[in-house]
Amino acid sequence: MNAEILESLKVWSQFGHPLVMWGLFALSLYAMYLGFQARSIRSVEAEVRKELIKKDVRTQHYLMGSILLALMVVGCIGGMAVTYINNGKLFVGPHLIVGLGMTGIIAIAAALSPLMQKGNELARYTHIVLNIVLVGLFGWQAVTGMDIVQRIISKL
Repeated sequence: MNAEILESLKVWSQFGHPLVMWGLFALSLYAMYLGFQARSIRSVEAEVRKELIKKDVRTQHYLMGSILLALMVVGCIGGMAVTYINNGKLFVGPHLIVGLGMTGIIAIAAALSPLMQKGNELARYTHIVLNIVLVGLFGWQAVTGMDIVQRIISKL
């Protein structure tokens, strides 16, 4: 490959992380919606319960959560890698620290699944709280990430 192609790839790779993370933000909202639907199965009337069970919202929530966990870890590592490749360093600031924290939060929330499957209510409530915090931080990350994207664009 010639240097021009590599330089172009280097520049445009900076936009992969934001695109992936916006998709993951949307996926996290959908996973939360499915989680609340799955939780409501225990307390809704029989007809609604039958519909939710038919839709298999628990399995869908579990699948979306698994995909979210995997892609968030890859997205976090990818964002740091692209930043390092393009700048020769990482910029240690709130966006990076919160992103790393979010990756830890989602890992802990996912690790609670076996306990929740055994009916542990403390694990279930902890999972819910961690994921609500995660979605809130995701929203904040989206805003700060767009500031970073605007700075990158202004340098092009």
